Amino acid sequence: MPRSQKGRILAGQIGRSGTSVAANYRSACRARSRAGFAAKLGVAEEEADETTLWLELIAESEPLPAAKASALHRESEELTAIVASSRLTTIRTKRPSA
Repeated sequence: MPRSQKGRILAGQIGRSGTSVAANYRSACRARSRAGFAAKLGVAEEEADETTLWLELIAESEPLPAAKASALHRESEELTAIVASSRLTTIRTKRPSA
């Protein structure tokens, strides 16, 4: 990222939302219930989607080479889809009877 004000702002936003995905996923893995797990995955999904937004803004303002911005954007969309799919699977899957 360029060392401009815009570059610092975008880099900071990506850093915050991107690391929040990991923190909320870890929290989900330690959830005490399926509902808690799904809720934390929902937060991770929102943060992953926010990261995608910041990467889209970077692509539009062109502070990174297009190929690098495109690769990061694609990976962010893939991670968002994975977390979203995991959350939906958790919600839709019935608990085994005890």
